[in-house]
Amino acid sequence: MFYQFSDELKTIDYDKVSPKHVCAGYVTLKEFEQIYQYFGFSESTVRQCEEENRYFRSSIEVYDDYSFGTLRITDAADVKSHEDCIAFYVKKNLFLIVDVDDCDNSTKNKFAEAIRRFSVQSITLEKLIYAFLESLIAGDNKVLEDLEYEINLLEEFVLSDRSGKDFNMELLHKKQDLVILRNYYEQLIDIGDELSENENELFFEEDLRYFKIFTDKAVRLRENVDMLRDTLVHLRDAYQSYLDLKLNQTMKVFTVVSAIFLPLTVIVGWYGMNFKSMPEYSWKYGYVFVITLSVVIALILTFLFKKKKWF
Repeated sequence: MFYQFSDELKTIDYDKVSPKHVCAGYVTLKEFEQIYQYFGFSESTVRQCEEENRYFRSSIEVYDDYSFGTLRITDAADVKSHEDCIAFYVKKNLFLIVDVDDCDNSTKNKFAEAIRRFSVQSITLEKLIYAFLESLIAGDNKVLEDLEYEINLLEEFVLSDRSGKDFNMELLHKKQDLVILRNYYEQLIDIGDELSENENELFFEEDLRYFKIFTDKAVRLRENVDMLRDTLVHLRDAYQSYLDLKLNQTMKVFTVVSAIFLPLTVIVGWYGMNFKSMPEYSWKYGYVFVITLSVVIALILTFLFKKKKWF
């Protein structure tokens, strides 16, 4: 479906698209294969649109009279969910999106919102593209704030000794999510920078600032992701230090217990020798003496270790 911004926003057929008015289009890949020659787009770009999803990457290419880009859209709220894949073409006063894989119509809905963001009287090609790109990251700040809150909770769990056995796995999952988001924002920054370059002079110089605004927003999101990644690294180090401390405390307890029982073991071994000439064997208080001596030694060592705060 194609839209034209003239006196009002109206739908038109693809053959009514004119560079005299700003136009926008959203078509499926099957529809695009039938009309791409009308707009003079290269067949090689169509082949790129037909690639399998796993080979689909975000990029932008500049041609003489148009620019072609591909975009793999990541949902910041659920980065491991299905990623929408689209291609887009920018020609003089034309912004065309090709639906390569948008199974839930989420990208189509964002496009519909973008074309109605600015009034028909003030719309420009630059504003139209900016409105769509900006809609892709509109709620990401809130998502990153929620993620920061979750990471802070994990930090509190470490400090309060409430971290569970799946703590390391949770850290790993969050780190993977942040890596995916960082790559996504990096690709958006590249697209924004390339549009700002205006190599094929499709845009008005005074409106290039919209691409700069979008790029700055994507840069700030990437920086927030980097900050959260650094926080996760510090949190993992703190958790590892906490585990090491607990292990050291456990080893200290074992060491203290061993130290207490060591002299008792010597006494047991001493009187366990079967020599008939040992006078204690014939002493009627020998057993009581050994027991008393063992208890006294154990109490003295326990007192000394407790005084040194070893346990």
